[in-house]
Amino acid sequence: MVLEYDEKGKFFTEVISKDLILSHIQTQTYHIRGYVHVRKGERMSDELNQANLFLPVTNAEIHSPEGEILYITDFLVVNREHIVWLMPVKEPQDRSEKPGD
Repeated sequence: MVLEYDEKGKFFTEVISKDLILSHIQTQTYHIRGYVHVRKGERMSDELNQANLFLPVTNAEIHSPEGEILYITDFLVVNREHIVWLMPVKEPQDRSEKPGD
């Protein structure tokens, strides 16, 4: 990790701090439950309005329309164009905490 300091002692780093927000994501076919990563101080809508085509999700469970768990994965990217709705279910969680704590 590279740290740079300005003349006032403020430091800059390449690491971007993010909050983990447990969310339900409905796509055209599946329901996904997992953590969406949002920059600290920003809202979920800010993250959704990014120009990136895909939304990263961690600790994801992919459910069939009937509710059956089809897949469990540590990392998943969801094409934003396929998202019908997204609902946060928990307050932002500091990234240093483990999900589930």
